[in-house]
Parts: sequence; structure tokens; C-alpha cells
Amino acid sequence: MQRYKKPTRILFLLAGLVFSSLAVSASTDSTTKAELTPYEASYTASMSKGVSLNGRGVRTLSSQGNNVWLYRTDVDSFIADINESLIFKWENGHVIPLRYRYRLSGFLIKDRQQSIDFNWQTGIAKGKYRDDSFEVKLEKGTLDPLGYQLQLHQDLKAGKRDVTYRVLDKGDYDTDRFAVIAEESLSDHGRNMKTLKAEKVRDQDSKRQTLMWFDPEQNYLLARLLQVEPDGSEYELRLKDAQVQD
Repeated sequence: MQRYKKPTRILFLLAGLVFSSLAVSASTDSTTKAELTPYEASYTASMSKGVSLNGRGVRTLSSQGNNVWLYRTDVDSFIADINESLIFKWENGHVIPLRYRYRLSGFLIKDRQQSIDFNWQTGIAKGKYRDDSFEVKLEKGTLDPLGYQLQLHQDLKAGKRDVTYRVLDKGDYDTDRFAVIAEESLSDHGRNMKTLKAEKVRDQDSKRQTLMWFDPEQNYLLARLLQVEPDGSEYELRLKDAQVQD
């Protein structure tokens, strides 16, 4: 069973911060109203020594009208399938989560599910993780496990370089911090990209590292993600293609 653990972790990344690469159209001028642009992007994954995981992750963003949007991830793999979605409102450049759903299923993997419904009028979020129900008081600016990724991308476009979010997940709050640490050139299919290199900030004694490269010339799409595990093994994700509506 142990040999299936590591490939599964990369699938979690595909449905997690790997898709921080929103195709969002926004101005860094605070006087201009930020707007979202519908898009579809796909990624491929490989593990140490470039071995393909034979998985494909697709992230889509689509308008539902009246400032309500659907943000969705679908991952298909020989190991597992992941379906993750968020219905949210977009107000003044901020994600307001309304309904979050997550489901993992696959070969030799125990199914996992999570649901969160946000009631901003009562200030309460109700949800369920696996078989346990929870009810949590909402904090100002609360985000969900999917919506914070959209907010990260938007904040990078707005010029922020060190951000922290309060994320409601599995009935409790997490504090997630991200920081841009360098500008770095990448070469992909003969194209040179001058990217922003960002890192998920962890405790000093943490042996896990998550690095992300965003391409400003492609609307800050995530060009690459590298995850280094405590045992030294590496997992990499690269942008395969993207379609953004004009």
C-alpha cells in the first residue's frame, strides 16, 4: 500500500494550490474595478526523475451571472479522481465563498468528501468532512480551500508580494502565508519566461518545500510548481495549455 502514497500527494496538489494560476484580468490601479475572465487551463504532472504520473488536471472558471462564479477542478488519473468546486461572489476584488464541495475517489484509496456552506447573513458556516459535521463562526475575510488560490493569484497581480489568508478547512481555521522570493527565468518549449518565484512559507523546521513560478506575460498563469518532500523526493507540475476568453 505504501507505494501509492506519494503519487496521491501530487494529486492533492493538483486540486490544491497547484492551480493558484487563475486567468484573471485586473489592473494594479486601485481605482479600476478588478474583473474576472472565464478560462480553462490544464496541467501535467511528473515525479522524481521525470516519471509521468499519467494524470491530467483541469481548472475552469465560469460566470454564473450577477457576480456569481463557479471555480472548478477535475483531476483524472489511474490512481485517483478528484472533483472540487466553489460557488462564490466576486466583490471589490475579493472572493466571498458561498458553497464548497470536494470529493476524492480511486483505486486503493478511501473516498474522502467535504462540504461547506457559508451563510454570511448569520455569520455561520456549516459543513461536513467525511462523516463528521461541523459548525463554525465566520471570521471577516474567511476563505475556503479553493477560493484562497484565486485570491492569491489576484493579489499577486495587484502587486502584493507577501500575503496571509485565513482558510476554513475540515471544520477549523488554517493560516496560510505565501511570499515572492525572486525573479527567475524559465525555459519551456524554446520560450524564455521571466517569472515570479513564490514559496509557501512554513515553519523553520519544516522539511517540506513548495515553490511556484508565475508568468506575468501570460496573465500571471502558474508556469511551474515544484514540491519537495521531507525524504528528498520531488514532484513537478507544468502548464500544458490554457484557453482564456477575450
